Amino acid sequence: MAFSKENRQGTISGIIFVAIFAAAATAISQIAFFKSLGISPLVIGIVLGIFYANTLHQHIPSEWGTGITFSGKKILRFAIVFYGFRITFQQIMDVGLSGFTVSLIMLSTTFLLGTYLGIKVFKMDRDTSMLTAAGGAVCGAAAVLATEPVLKAEGYKTAVAVSMVVLFGTISMFLYPVLYASIIEPAQGFLHMTPEQFGIYTGGTIHEVAQVVAVPASIPTATIHDVITNASGATMSASALHTQMANSAVIVKMTRVILIAPMLILLGIYLSMQAKKNGKAGDKLQLVIPWFAVYFIGMAGFNSLDLVPHAIVGTINQIDTFLLTMAMTALGMGTIFSKFKGLGLAPIYTAGSMFLWLVFGGFVVTKVVTAIL
Repeated sequence: MAFSKENRQGTISGIIFVAIFAAAATAISQIAFFKSLGISPLVIGIVLGIFYANTLHQHIPSEWGTGITFSGKKILRFAIVFYGFRITFQQIMDVGLSGFTVSLIMLSTTFLLGTYLGIKVFKMDRDTSMLTAAGGAVCGAAAVLATEPVLKAEGYKTAVAVSMVVLFGTISMFLYPVLYASIIEPAQGFLHMTPEQFGIYTGGTIHEVAQVVAVPASIPTATIHDVITNASGATMSASALHTQMANSAVIVKMTRVILIAPMLILLGIYLSMQAKKNGKAGDKLQLVIPWFAVYFIGMAGFNSLDLVPHAIVGTINQIDTFLLTMAMTALGMGTIFSKFKGLGLAPIYTAGSMFLWLVFGGFVVTKVVTAIL
């Protein structure tokens, strides 16, 4: 037990040690260069953790290991639950059926595609394939963290998945503004998107929440030439359309985030069925329900009631980001490069294939869904 009499001191010391690294990651993420790239403290935390794991870990008391493990497991689940304070059901309603449908289609198809390609085509193990698929399908590093306890995967596999999120999420952040300015906005016909459609496309296909926020911010208002007449007959300025783009992107992205809960529940049921199938005929089915995902939905529902002042919600989200950073840092601390042997380029091929589907498939799905709905 982490807090048993013999382990208590080491656990507390380990948690404090992880918290110091997480504080450093948070401070680094506020540097202008990293903010401009949309790199979250979670990503910086795992990088610092990996650096520690491969350089300094032998100089730290082994007793601290229980605290590091506690941070990567228990604090992780707690932080995922309180991630629900970032979402309200009203936000999902605001984006409409089209935004929700795009989110649902892209999440499910990307996860299934990434899992299939990782296991069947590129011959990765199940856990690494599913973690990589979850990162691309839902919400980047946070989704990888949320999926890890359901799979009971090893920490280094989580690090592999997160590194793929960082690589292709960063590419997306630079690619999408260029696509909009050079192709989508000036185009006619099927290749053209309204700012609202592009916002749905961005929120439905880019990995990290921070990266989704960064893309509309990277598109100058002056590049938006559409002037649309709304339902009341008034024209919308380029500035209003730019705001509409940004809002649509964030809301669709948060819809993807909340969909991680039912995804994890379905994944738990699937894993239970697989365990039954591979076990003895007389074995009793052990249903794996990720309760933290259920609590996450409950927390989002509570947040939807708007009972907590917005200032307090903002503080809760800041604390929650720090806890997620601690969890990511702790996972990085268990990542030793020697464990990566044998994976080769398979994670890059898998994540790259998902990236192509998100960019091109996501464009087609967004156009078709918004045209129908």
